Amino acid sequence: MDNRIQELRKRKKLSQEELAEKLEVTRQTIISLEKGRYNASLILAHRIARFFGLAIEDIFLFEEDSS
Repeated sequence: MDNRIQELRKRKKLSQEELAEKLEVTRQTIISLEKGRYNASLILAHRIARFFGLAIEDIFLFEEDSS
C-alpha cells in the first residue's frame, strides 16, 4: 500500500525521528512506513491522520482489487 507520509513529513519540515517521537513509535517504524514495507495498524493510521489533520484515506492510498 502506498502512502504520503514522507511527503507530508517533509512539508512540515520534520525529521523521521521527530515524527516518530510525536507519533510515539520508533524511527524504524517511520522508515518502514515511508518505504512501503510496513502497513500501519488502524490505531497508528488514525494517529498519523490526526497528526496531519487529514482523513486516513488522504494519507494511505488503497488500490482496490478488481478481480
